[in-house]
Amino acid sequence: MSSATFVHQGIYKSSVARRVARWLDAIPHPPVAMEIASDRVAVARWGRSGSLEAFAVEMLRPGTVIPSAVETNLANSAVAKAAVAKACERIGTRAEDAALILPDPVIRVFVQHFEDFPRSSEEALPLLRWRLKKSVPFEADEAIISYFRQAPRETGVDIVTALARLRVMREYESLAEGVGLEPGVVLSSSLAAISLLDGEKPILFARISGSSLTTAIVRSGLLCGYRCTELPTAGVSLTPQMLLEEIFPVAAYYQDTWQEGISAVRIAGLGVRLGEFSAPLEQEFQCRVSSLLTSAQSEGRIKEDARQLADRDLDGLVGWMLHRS
Repeated sequence: MSSATFVHQGIYKSSVARRVARWLDAIPHPPVAMEIASDRVAVARWGRSGSLEAFAVEMLRPGTVIPSAVETNLANSAVAKAAVAKACERIGTRAEDAALILPDPVIRVFVQHFEDFPRSSEEALPLLRWRLKKSVPFEADEAIISYFRQAPRETGVDIVTALARLRVMREYESLAEGVGLEPGVVLSSSLAAISLLDGEKPILFARISGSSLTTAIVRSGLLCGYRCTELPTAGVSLTPQMLLEEIFPVAAYYQDTWQEGISAVRIAGLGVRLGEFSAPLEQEFQCRVSSLLTSAQSEGRIKEDARQLADRDLDGLVGWMLHRS
């Protein structure tokens, strides 16, 4: 069954979900996962015990994949297909189910509060389409939607909704299907990586991938805020002030809504440049700033066999692996 069918059935929805972790635990966990980014394709296979058996990474030429919620993503589909085929050949995939982890800009994520929300997906999906029709850059009828419930700050219920344009989703599904894989689960890289956050206090998570930035706040396993934006510049031209200006709206919203400050900041995607950004961010938020993967390793959340994925900064696959086991 394709991911589109799964999403229409509400595979990401759990009526008893209180934590993002429980939501992910409810998702089927196939033996293969493929993470696609603007600069690489990474494929991993796990054994029945949950241990990592093999993985492969194939780098992509600039401009091969251009993540977008609306436009064509596979600017050079031949190169992308060749990279996927080579990575899958290296780890010996066959006709089997797979998880597909996509660039953040492809999947729009919203955290919305409702005083009352339907229990059935037949009633919930039309309500979400209507509520979000002005918040996405494509027609609601073109969207595939998934959602899950989580505990609110006070009364009512919070709904975390993920939307993607079907035509764009099919581009990525076709890459997997071209090598015999059946993409039964689809999610964004940052939603997978959020699994690496833990603790009762609010953590601000900022993930840079190419020219996109995803900012999220997680508190006691609840997704309290989420925003994906396009950075004004990328690479060595990105400055701490630019990053802070993009992060600040989510932090300010959280502080105003929850009436408390951020307790820690976790960063992914800056690599060796993290040191340049730590002091300005620590001064702004008055808390420790550290690498997502380094912090997760020091907290013992990354198993020994997953460290080879962490060493390649494959945080989406590492986060996905955490819940496979």
